[in-house]
Amino acid sequence: METELFLSFLQILYCTLNTPKVDMERLLGSQIGLEDFIFAHVKGIKKEVNINKSEDSLGLTITDNGTGYAFIKRIKDGSLIDSIKTICVGDHIESINGEDIIGWRHYDVAKKLKELKKDEPFTLKLIEPKKAFGKFGCVYVCEVFPSLACLSKGSEH
Repeated sequence: METELFLSFLQILYCTLNTPKVDMERLLGSQIGLEDFIFAHVKGIKKEVNINKSEDSLGLTITDNGTGYAFIKRIKDGSLIDSIKTICVGDHIESINGEDIIGWRHYDVAKKLKELKKDEPFTLKLIEPKKAFGKFGCVYVCEVFPSLACLSKGSEH
């Protein structure tokens, strides 16, 4: 049995091309072919993380989707951010120290994070991509969408 899942484009964090995984190397860009599949990664759980900037570098790479959402593209192994297991690749950065950054480009977000003073705490508000729990364990909910208005959802993936 097939059901229709209606969602607003405002719920989409980013899209990946030809993979349902959170793969920052497969982000949807300007090139798409007729045989490509687009997977939408939608907003999931909100997280608030308090961090003490004990090092000059946080050890993360920021990117954006071109429509106002900056998110974590990479986390360097052994870095400060790597030691905080609640922060994940694919998380959308919603605010830094209470300052809303929606609408900012990735380089502005990176600059803001770099300008934070060493040995001072700061807070990130993040939104992780929605996850589903099924027979394959914890997987990201990514539905191939033929239009922004309606995603078709099958029984199992």
